[in-house]
Amino acid sequence: MKFRDMLRMSGGNLWKRKVRTILTVLGVVIGTASIVVMISLGLGLSRASLAEIEEYGGITTITVSEEGGMYSEFDESGSSSAVSESHLDDDVVESIRQLEHVKDVYAVLETDALVTCGGYQANVMVRGVDPEKMEALGIKLSQGDFPDKNAGQLQAVYGNMIIGELYNEKTGEGYWYDGQLPDIDLMTDTMMFIFDVESYYNFLWGGMDEEGTAAAMPKKRIIPTAGIMEGTVEDYGSNSYYIYCDIDELKKVLKKEYKNKAIPGQPTTAAGKAYKEIYYTSIMVSVDDMDYVKDVQTEINSMGYQASSNAEWVESMQGQYLYIELALGGIGAVSLIVAAIGIANTMMMSIYERTKEIGIMKVLGCDMRNIQGMFLLEAGYIGFIGGAVGLLLSYGLSAVINLVVKNLGTDIGMNMSLGISYIPLWLAAVSLVFAVFVGMAAGFFPSLRAMKLSPLAAIRNE
Repeated sequence: MKFRDMLRMSGGNLWKRKVRTILTVLGVVIGTASIVVMISLGLGLSRASLAEIEEYGGITTITVSEEGGMYSEFDESGSSSAVSESHLDDDVVESIRQLEHVKDVYAVLETDALVTCGGYQANVMVRGVDPEKMEALGIKLSQGDFPDKNAGQLQAVYGNMIIGELYNEKTGEGYWYDGQLPDIDLMTDTMMFIFDVESYYNFLWGGMDEEGTAAAMPKKRIIPTAGIMEGTVEDYGSNSYYIYCDIDELKKVLKKEYKNKAIPGQPTTAAGKAYKEIYYTSIMVSVDDMDYVKDVQTEINSMGYQASSNAEWVESMQGQYLYIELALGGIGAVSLIVAAIGIANTMMMSIYERTKEIGIMKVLGCDMRNIQGMFLLEAGYIGFIGGAVGLLLSYGLSAVINLVVKNLGTDIGMNMSLGISYIPLWLAAVSLVFAVFVGMAAGFFPSLRAMKLSPLAAIRNE
C-alpha cells in the first residue's frame, strides 16, 4: 500500500465518525494551548527582564573601575588619597581593546556640578564620554543632537529626569515636592554650570579656602545645550539623571577650574597633590556575545582592575525563569496527557468497530506494517489538527493577555510594552511536532492490537 493511499484512508476513516473525532481533537487543542500559553508566560517574563536589564546598563556591557575604587580615604583637606597606582588612562583602554571578544571600549569621566537657571538650581552628575559612543550607551534624543566634537566648547545633553531635579533655591521646592515642573526650556534658556561646588558653598557660608583666606566665588560657565534625552520626567532609565558631554572638552574645563588643585573624585599623590593627568572614572567595555561576558570580566580582573557586569544577575535570573517555565509547562502538559488518553480511547474504539475490515485486509495480503501505519497516521492526524488549532488559539490568548497587561501597566505607571506572553517560532514549531508525537504515541498500542488480530477471528466477528 502506498503512503499516499494510507493518508487518504486514514483521513477518510476519521471523518466517518465526526463527533468522536472532533471531541478528541478538542482535547488536543486544549492541551496544546495550555502548554504553549504556560511556557509563553515564562518566556515573556524572561524577555521583559532582559529588556529591563538592557535598559539599566546592558547585558553585554562591563564596567571597569580601579581596584577598590579610585580612592578609599581622604586627607585632612578633604582631597582623596591614592590607594593604587593602576589608574584608568588611555593605555588601559587600549589594553582592554586588545582582549578577545571585546567589541568596543570607551572611557567615562564623571564629576559633580551645580546647574542654575532663573532662580532654580540642581546638583547633578556630569558624564564625559566620546560623543560618537553616546548612542552605544543607549541614549536616544527627543530634541537636538549629540555634542559636536569640532565645536571647541562644552555642550550638554540632558537626561530626561534632570528637569525634575531643578528646585527653587529660595523655597527648596521642586517637582518632587509639588508636582510642578519649573518654567524652563533646557534647549533655549541660559544654563549656568558651577563645577567647583565645594568652593561655591564655602563662599556662600563664609568659609575659608585651602590657604586660609575667605573663599572666592567660583566661575559660572554658560554651557549650551546640544540635546535632551527622550522620555518624561518620570521615565527612569540608566542615563536619566546624567548630563552628558564631550569627555575631551570636560577635561579642558576641569583643568581650568581646578588649577593646581586636586579635582574631587580624582586620585592624588601620597602628599595629597594632584596628578598632571586626569584619569577616567570608569571604562565601559562592550562584549560581542553574552556568553563571553564572564570570560572577559575575569581577564580584566586579572589585570588588576575591578570589572562588574550584569552577567551574574542574568545567569541567576535565567535559571529561575527556567524553573518557572518547566513548572508552567508541566501544568499545561497535564491537559495534553488527558488528551492522549482520549486519543488512545478513540483508536481502541475504532479498532473494535473495524475488526472485520482489518481481518479482510489481512486475508487479502495487506502488510502488517501498513495496517499499523494506518492507525498511527489516524492518531497523528488528530495530534496535528489539534496542535495546529491549539497553536492558533495560543496566539489569540497571548495577544489578549498582553493587551490586558499593557493596559494594567499604563494604569499603575509601569512599562509593560513587551507584555508577559511571548511565543517564539521555535516554541510554535516544537508544540506542533510534540502534539503529533503525543497523538502517534497514544495510538501506538492500539495499532499493535490491530496488527496482532487473528484474520479468521476478525472475519467471523460481527
